[in-house]
Amino acid sequence: MYLVHAGLRAPAAGGQLPPRIGELLLSVAGSRDAVEHVTPHPYAQPDPVLGVFVLADNLDEAELRTESLCRRALETLPELGGWSLTRVGVPLIAPYFERALLSPSGLAGRNGPGPIPSS
Repeated sequence: MYLVHAGLRAPAAGGQLPPRIGELLLSVAGSRDAVEHVTPHPYAQPDPVLGVFVLADNLDEAELRTESLCRRALETLPELGGWSLTRVGVPLIAPYFERALLSPSGLAGRNGPGPIPSS
């Protein structure tokens, strides 16, 4: 299973995602989309984001399924009239690693300053 983020831009500045957007997106999903769950992130910047949990054999397939589903939703759901898809991709977790693993104290004593252990 992959978590794919889809960014959506409102037709006007400050536009809010429709209520129950996760349920609305699932209503246009078919079995071929293999979507398990949708989590909206309405206050993400610069645009609201939908977290789409997709069953797929690989990352490319998961992203393609998510993009296809979102485009279908934008074309068919009146609640998304005027909205546009800005990006589709798997979220990176780099900020976690930058804070935890590369900090001077490291994570649980790892990757911090000190000698390199031998075998």
